[in-house]
Amino acid sequence: MLDKGIQHVYIRPSTPRLNGKVERSHRIDDEEFYRLLAGEVIDDAKLFNTKLHEWERFYNFARPHGALGGSDSL
Repeated sequence: MLDKGIQHVYIRPSTPRLNGKVERSHRIDDEEFYRLLAGEVIDDAKLFNTKLHEWERFYNFARPHGALGGSDSL
């Protein structure tokens, strides 16, 4: 990026005022995706990616979202 004159600026973790959308996304993942795993530790990358892909499909197409007039509390 430096060859294009663009400098990457890092922000401190857990600073929602600086990056609220990402912080909210991480919170939802913590509260909902990992809860679906019910404490199961998956050390198989292929299986984990399959479960993550299923979660992303649910999140993007089936989960209610407040911004779309739905409720974002499940």
